[in-house]
Amino acid sequence: MGSVVFQTSQLGFIPNLKTGKTHHLHICCGLRNGNRKPMWRSRILSTEAIQAVHSLKLAAKSPPKLQHVFNATISRLLIADLLDTLAELKRQNHVDLALKVFEFLRKEVWYKPDVSLFSDMILMLGKNKLISEAEELFSQLKKEGLVVDTRAYTELIGAYVQVDMLEKAMETYEFMKASGCVPDKLTLIILIRNLQSAGKGELAAQVKKECYKYLDSPKKFLKEAEKTFPKRRPLNLD
Repeated sequence: MGSVVFQTSQLGFIPNLKTGKTHHLHICCGLRNGNRKPMWRSRILSTEAIQAVHSLKLAAKSPPKLQHVFNATISRLLIADLLDTLAELKRQNHVDLALKVFEFLRKEVWYKPDVSLFSDMILMLGKNKLISEAEELFSQLKKEGLVVDTRAYTELIGAYVQVDMLEKAMETYEFMKASGCVPDKLTLIILIRNLQSAGKGELAAQVKKECYKYLDSPKKFLKEAEKTFPKRRPLNLD
């Protein structure tokens, strides 16, 4: 089964607590794949964040050296630089290092549970087919008192389809709706395309019908979704 490539992006503003100013951070979300690009081409990182990423990568294979980097470098980063370091490690797909930075971040006194950070991590784990780890983070998200939103559910669904666990994906989809979260275009297209690709026509038809409930322009959306499967007979939902 081919994987889904569907990407959205947004421009965030990260505060510098020392200067009071903000700087731009380009954040990508949703299921996506792609070759690693030089960090300076995707967004501007501070010198401190760049050095932190390099130091972590150099020390990755030596637990004592890695602990020294956390003690001497990571612990001294501003909040914005620490978040940038985490984002860059995720972008370069250094899974283990990103998880360690994420756990470090969660222990900081200023840390407040953030559902978007958890969603980013679940996305990374799903891309790497680390399903147990993705499920555990999803569980921790709830334990931290966060309200699970549409994106968090969608990233877990995406993780399941990465490893052909379509029953679990549909189960999560049902939990999502029962919780009051409204499926968005990303949720629906992930399910429709992967269910169709796997030959699960009845389930795909079920999700397609629900597009009329959740989307403002379902016909246009389904027309675009069908372009991926031009040889299949379009489903008549009128």
